Amino acid sequence: MKNPRLPHLTERRHSCVSGRMQPMKILLIALFLLPNLIACTTSPTGRSQLMLISPESAIVESRKAYLSTVSDLDKKNKLVDDPLLMDRVQVITGRLVTEAIVLYPQSAKWEWSVAIIDDPETVNAWCMAGGRMAVYTGLFEKLKLTDAEFAQIMGHEISHALANHTAERMSRAMATSLGVVAIGLMSDHPVATMGGAAVAAKVALELPNSRTAESEADRIGIELATRAGYNPDAAVTLWQKMGSMGGSAPPEFLSTHPAPQNRESALAAMAPEMRALNPKRKLAAVHPVTIVK
Repeated sequence: MKNPRLPHLTERRHSCVSGRMQPMKILLIALFLLPNLIACTTSPTGRSQLMLISPESAIVESRKAYLSTVSDLDKKNKLVDDPLLMDRVQVITGRLVTEAIVLYPQSAKWEWSVAIIDDPETVNAWCMAGGRMAVYTGLFEKLKLTDAEFAQIMGHEISHALANHTAERMSRAMATSLGVVAIGLMSDHPVATMGGAAVAAKVALELPNSRTAESEADRIGIELATRAGYNPDAAVTLWQKMGSMGGSAPPEFLSTHPAPQNRESALAAMAPEMRALNPKRKLAAVHPVTIVK
């Protein structure tokens, strides 16, 4: 006599095979389309950049991530409203933006803005694609920054955006996500995966730049600050201050800005060339920059 259970078991086996094959088809399609998603661009220093997301898309997704971040900070009452500090940040950053637009005209359309975050223990700053920036009060309180040193920090951060480093970091985050997706699809127990470019934009803030990207940002940043009217020697004193904060609890800035030991000497070697760009240290005009409040 035939076992009445056999048809049920057969159906179930076919169902499992079908369920496995569908994710496999999706994965194969994704891998087939991947070369079409990758674009080659060139950084300002001539380096070839391989990207999974375009610089334009990085700007769009960074805007979403920035607005979300700023909204959370506002709810926690973490946005600074000190008029003196706001004016200082606006003026110095505005001069850097003026020179950034001269050298990189496409950035004239960016929504340049800075959120000053009330966090005296955090020594950090960043700039997302599209010119959306943040600076933590710990930078000023812990490092006792001069205007020229602050200009070096913001010049460096702006340079990451100008050189499309945000898009590069987002691409790394998305590439990692694709790997996690592949593992999940091949497994009997799918794992949680990244939800796309919008999440990658936030993750990108926490990913360190490569040493090559850091060197590019150092080079572009010191030039921006010099052209804006600030002493290039401040790049060296800034990193000396950063280095003195090392030890068991280095500043947040160093966690996403790996500094090789020769960084100070490399910046010092650039200083004479930079000084020749603006020997009288003429201050640049102040481009409008929104201070988020």
